[in-house]
Amino acid sequence: MINRKLIRIKTVQVVYSYCLNEGLISVDTPIQGLGEFKEVCRPEQGESILLRSLGTAYDLYNTMLCLMVEISRLALRAHEAQANRAKRLGLSEPSRKFVDNHFMLQLEGNRQLQDNRQNQRIDWANEEEFVRTLYKKVVESDFYCEYMESGISSYEEDRELWRKIYRYILVDDEGIDSMLEDVNIYWNDDRFIIDTFVLKTINRFTAESNDDHPLLPEFRTEEEQEFACKLVRQSLVGADYYRGLIAQNTRNWDVDRVPLMDRVIMQVALAEITSFPTIPLSVSINEYIEIAKSYSTPNSARYINATLDNISKKLMAEHKLIKNA
Repeated sequence: MINRKLIRIKTVQVVYSYCLNEGLISVDTPIQGLGEFKEVCRPEQGESILLRSLGTAYDLYNTMLCLMVEISRLALRAHEAQANRAKRLGLSEPSRKFVDNHFMLQLEGNRQLQDNRQNQRIDWANEEEFVRTLYKKVVESDFYCEYMESGISSYEEDRELWRKIYRYILVDDEGIDSMLEDVNIYWNDDRFIIDTFVLKTINRFTAESNDDHPLLPEFRTEEEQEFACKLVRQSLVGADYYRGLIAQNTRNWDVDRVPLMDRVIMQVALAEITSFPTIPLSVSINEYIEIAKSYSTPNSARYINATLDNISKKLMAEHKLIKNA
């Protein structure tokens, strides 16, 4: 599940913490979107800290899947209360269409998700009032009403309903953001990637999926985990070298006047550029430009692009940078 985009962002966070440890900036210095990564980090600790940080992102993935399950469970309790009331009043039983949704029954019964629930830092069952507000938004939505009025649904319609619930209700809910931030200050930063993985997971289910249907793994391949470990290791161990390159190529500026986040992003970018010959240069530079757009100043992307391009050309001319792709 964890992809290189998330690995790059998390590596920038770890290198930032290393800068805090070196005293390059004060602990109270705000960095937009990153919060305050206060854990002390030394080069030899980088890999374990990065892997743990990536692990919390995977916990978020499971947490959001569990939230959907809890909404369905609350819906079942609400249906049972309505059915009992209808029975007492001699009325017809309300429709079970939503609580018998085929896709959700699959997700709730998924063994991998059940195992992962044991390690969740949010037990949604203990947040019934909050889950009830989400359920209320679901039943008031146009796509829920259309689903309930459409008669017998196909499996694809059952699955599509939950995709819409997640995409149009859960993704943008500020209450969820607030609760996640109370647990982990980085989860809200992670959500824009994790949400895509949850939606991908929904789409991967089929009518034939059973309780052993695989969810997305934490790492897609061993190669991704190796990429993460090598990137953070090279970023920290080679810090002086990369900072030297940045200082030598800072146009008309004292390097200390360059925003710290720009320096951190370029440090990690140079570690990738010089350590992974099979990754095209343009891919690496573009990835870190995108990180700069989200986490640094409005002018940072253009500056980082120019600086990395200039450094790369010089290294190639000096035969210090070779790319196989």
